[in-house]
Amino acid sequence: MSSYTPQTDLSLERSRLVGMMLGCVSYGVYLLLTVQAVTALLQRPRHGQRIANNHRTLLCYTLITFALGTISFACNTKYTEMIWIDLRDAPGGPVALIHNVMHYRINFMAICCGYIAEWLMQALLLYRCFVIWNWARHVIIPMVALYIAMIAAAIVVLVRAGTGAPFYNIDTTLAFLTFQVAHTILYTILVAKRLLSMRDRMKQALTEYDSSTYDTIILMVVESAMAYSVFLIIFIVAFAVHSKSISTLCFLSIVQVQGIAQLFIIIRVARGRAVTHDWSTRVAAVPTTLGFAGNVSIAAEGTNVAREAGSEQDSVESYSVSAKLAEV
Repeated sequence: MSSYTPQTDLSLERSRLVGMMLGCVSYGVYLLLTVQAVTALLQRPRHGQRIANNHRTLLCYTLITFALGTISFACNTKYTEMIWIDLRDAPGGPVALIHNVMHYRINFMAICCGYIAEWLMQALLLYRCFVIWNWARHVIIPMVALYIAMIAAAIVVLVRAGTGAPFYNIDTTLAFLTFQVAHTILYTILVAKRLLSMRDRMKQALTEYDSSTYDTIILMVVESAMAYSVFLIIFIVAFAVHSKSISTLCFLSIVQVQGIAQLFIIIRVARGRAVTHDWSTRVAAVPTTLGFAGNVSIAAEGTNVAREAGSEQDSVESYSVSAKLAEV
């Protein structure tokens, strides 16, 4: 009497199961932040501040990326069920099913939806960077070049995955991940540099200027990008050294982690606490004119400075108070 003994690789099987559990947790956080973002985009702003001018576009963007992320997550969840339940008697057992994920169209749908969601999320970073830099050409060219290279690499991965090639043997995936982390890091550096420059100009124009608004925004940008960048770097190293266990852990949560990082920015924009195009153009006008909230201005010409010093101080104090209220 003979019995069939499937392949065994307990570390790989555990990584798939644990990765799916972590994916469930990250998806729960992603869902919660999506609800908060949608609520903030639909809600009337408090304290009289304006809601983001492009809130309808952001709302559609949030719902589309969430739908794509949900489809990707659902497909990965279903295939995890198939590995140990529906296809448990398949030749090679669970290990063969994990190795040959691209032999099943449900996984191709998962990776396809995940990549499209990632393209859209990177496009948001692209747009925010251009707005903060006031569409400067020397910023647009390298960022767009990286973005196009990232999409091209992803298309190559999808084409090879569509032919049934083992996912962990598609070397172009490494290039796609590298372009993605380079794009995110470059975005963080450019935005932080621009915000620091804007903050310094405001301090030079107003000695008593409260820079807490800029400091908070810089911290938010760096923290949200850092979490995703670190996650990507771990994925890149694991993929490069052919550590399938760690790669599986990262692969099952990458879309949700990027979505979470993006939603921090969207929620801030929806609540009117992000840098807009108006901020960029107003700071560019220093030292002649500074505009706050569209109705507070400080003239710096001739003898008017001494005469208007008292009213200007009151205006600055009023702006500091309103900025702190907006942070609540």
